[in-house]
Amino acid sequence: MRLSMIVIFIFCVYVKARSVNSKNGVPKTPFDEKNKDHWRLQAQWTLRAKLSKPQNKNIAKNVILFLGDGMSITTLAATRVYLGRKYGLTGEEVKLSFESFPHTGLAKTYCVDHNVADSACSGTAYLSGVKANSQTVGLSAAVKRGDCEGQRNAAHSVTGLTDWAQKAGKATGIVTTTRVTHATPASAYAHSADRRWEADADLPKQGLRCDDIATQLVRGRVGSHIDVVFGGGRKNFLPKSEKDIKGQLGYRRDNKNLIREWLLTKESLGYKPTYIRNRKELYNLDVDRYNSVLGLFSHDHMPYHLEADDDDPTLSEMTQKAIEILSRNKNGYFLFVEGGRIDTAHHETKARKALDETAEFAKAVETALKLVNTEDTLVIVTSDHSHTMTYSGYSERGSDILGLVNNNKVNASDDLPYTTLSYANGPGYKPHQSFRRHNLMLDDMNSLNYTYPSLVPIPRETHGGEDVAVFAIGPWSHIFSGNYEQNYIPHAIAYAACIGSGLTMCEL
Repeated sequence: MRLSMIVIFIFCVYVKARSVNSKNGVPKTPFDEKNKDHWRLQAQWTLRAKLSKPQNKNIAKNVILFLGDGMSITTLAATRVYLGRKYGLTGEEVKLSFESFPHTGLAKTYCVDHNVADSACSGTAYLSGVKANSQTVGLSAAVKRGDCEGQRNAAHSVTGLTDWAQKAGKATGIVTTTRVTHATPASAYAHSADRRWEADADLPKQGLRCDDIATQLVRGRVGSHIDVVFGGGRKNFLPKSEKDIKGQLGYRRDNKNLIREWLLTKESLGYKPTYIRNRKELYNLDVDRYNSVLGLFSHDHMPYHLEADDDDPTLSEMTQKAIEILSRNKNGYFLFVEGGRIDTAHHETKARKALDETAEFAKAVETALKLVNTEDTLVIVTSDHSHTMTYSGYSERGSDILGLVNNNKVNASDDLPYTTLSYANGPGYKPHQSFRRHNLMLDDMNSLNYTYPSLVPIPRETHGGEDVAVFAIGPWSHIFSGNYEQNYIPHAIAYAACIGSGLTMCEL
């Protein structure tokens, strides 16, 4: 059934509902949640929309993999309310941009050696198709954290979507709100026995010398051929003797300026490269003139959206420009986009920032959807792991998701209020006073940096071990339904895009 027929169906049901549901001459609208026809209409529309959607079995010329770091299902549910309330709705009924994708699955996130994943082992899984040990990047589980000799053994290295796309002649790109050398983006191009070896200054002073992650982005076989790199982390590319555009000193101790080296390397490979440093330079970038762009917009991680200024591009703006550049390749492209600061906010138990970063992530997905054709572009949205934030209590609809349960109208059994959002562990632990729980009414919960209550005191909140959602639209998106290991994701993407050495739809 075509969309126009669905619209006609909805209109007919609406007219019928108005005609049969009236009392005292006043018709009830089916868009009133108190009217039973509201829910029937909603469910019927969803059913017919799903039935009308044929399976897309085209080749995925382009692939965009969106990764919300630490974006648990609980985070999604809370963000709906946060976003809805901003626009005057109760919130729960809102859908984030990607929650309307036709196909959804669940991915299991554990590492080979740990039941709760970190961003390195999980990044290796969903980008390379191989599960790994915690804290390691782009290496098989034969290598444990800190094993420099294991890193240097090429037999243990694993490559994935970025490499496969490049070998197929496609353009490749990475966009992130963290340092571009952080564990998640690093998994797209690097091999490191320790995710913390982002610059040479991070490496052990004794023993074998291994290439740091920043060096691998500039000199590595895969890293050096990435066409677009946008994110933070300038310090890892500059020597300690040099200052960046903001007057901050670099972090490298080998006296190498890897930004300058990146430009020279790209030119030697036949690219037309440029380096940009802020939002203005991103906005003014001529995509017809340059086909390879390094954008390092911050000394460290990029700032939270709620604390950013005019120099800081948004995730949506970086995503849009990356697509514009990569789309010029006639063979298509693979783009990896990370909303990385969802995770860092959760680690700090700063729920307000975590939800806002998730809303910004959803905007970036929406921006991408406006620029691509899902007939030939596969878009995947997922997460690497969960967090310990819970969404609980029995608040009335319309309550502030970032506030107290029932707006402090109903207290716990100790006659003290509690929050709708809280964490199992983290820095938000509030010590008891005189054998009584901390009174949250004394806190400024409207502060951007308010740390939400935690059960167990720990300096940095941990990840959670439950499955994460996978949303898919475009060619072969139906093969992302169901429950599967996280390392299945790149194999399914490669199948749809006819890249890599595994089974592809082009072989059928």
